[in-house]
Amino acid sequence: METFVLHSNFQFNGNSYSIKELKEYAYSLVKEGEPYEVPIGDFILDWLSASTTLIVNTSGSTGAPKAILIKKEHMINSALATGSFFGLESGSTALLCLPADFIAGKMMLVRAMVLGLRLTCVNPTSNPLEGIQVSYDFAAMVPLQLRNSIKYIGGIHSLIVGGAPISEDLKSQVSQIRTKIFETYGMTETITHIAVKQVNHFEHAEKEQENLFKAVPNVILSIDSRECLIIDAPKVSDSLVLTNDIVDLVSNTQFKWLGRFDTVINSGGIKLIPEQIEALLSHLISQRFFVAGVPDKMLGQKLVLLIEGELALTNLQEQIASLTTLSKYQIPKNIFLVPKFLDTKNGKIDRFKTISII
Repeated sequence: METFVLHSNFQFNGNSYSIKELKEYAYSLVKEGEPYEVPIGDFILDWLSASTTLIVNTSGSTGAPKAILIKKEHMINSALATGSFFGLESGSTALLCLPADFIAGKMMLVRAMVLGLRLTCVNPTSNPLEGIQVSYDFAAMVPLQLRNSIKYIGGIHSLIVGGAPISEDLKSQVSQIRTKIFETYGMTETITHIAVKQVNHFEHAEKEQENLFKAVPNVILSIDSRECLIIDAPKVSDSLVLTNDIVDLVSNTQFKWLGRFDTVINSGGIKLIPEQIEALLSHLISQRFFVAGVPDKMLGQKLVLLIEGELALTNLQEQIASLTTLSKYQIPKNIFLVPKFLDTKNGKIDRFKTISII
């Protein structure tokens, strides 16, 4: 039995390929393609090789980047699960606008090759839909791409957004858009998402569920002593996946994501979860921002707010201080304006390197 899968109806940028032709095309991308096309060619060649496994690199957004060995069988299972959930069939159209260096971009290629999708690839910029008139059944983005693509996004039927939480401000902006938008939860170790939550097009009965991630089929959830999520997903991982994500576990298939254990701030003995504070501030700040702890002689760590770009700080400080949803401990001690945040290679904010700027 062949170790790779290539659906007979798979298309890439409008062209159909036999296995031999696709290998030749992938090789040409590696040798002569644009910089963003080189990892696409590399991955296709790896996928069509006789090996049953692949080496995939993590993004490094929550720790040091590392290489992980993944079974192709698990990637196929993930692709089939996504296809079933979103109703993707042979001939459905999809857009690849994420870098193929990392698992999210690689899995768009796998879904296309396994399900027989007609895949279009564009440069994975922060505004990938600019100037594109074609509609698509399915696409994946990071929040920054979604924010910059709002006026074009209506041409996509179903969009998954991952890599970072979608802010409340952005959710509000997309609430009336006809595209069905889903925030995803997952990581390289789980071969992208193992849980999703819809962020618009709610039925009235679903409104109370809007903050809950729901696991895809064949995934069972639990928590450890730190209240961090444990994932049992045998279709995509041979072992339990132990995470650093603090959650409120509602059931063994539903949870509310609270934040990262490794970003928790201990300020004078009070534990603060940055992601919860950011959600409360998101309606006040339209630019990219985050809160973090920096060393402080009195408190150990003090809470600070970093904002990308320029802003009228006096007015913002007053607005934050007047928020009744924030406790006194959740009010940032300082606000820093950073001209440009530092990002990881796949477009996520690199919090640790950005903090070093200040």
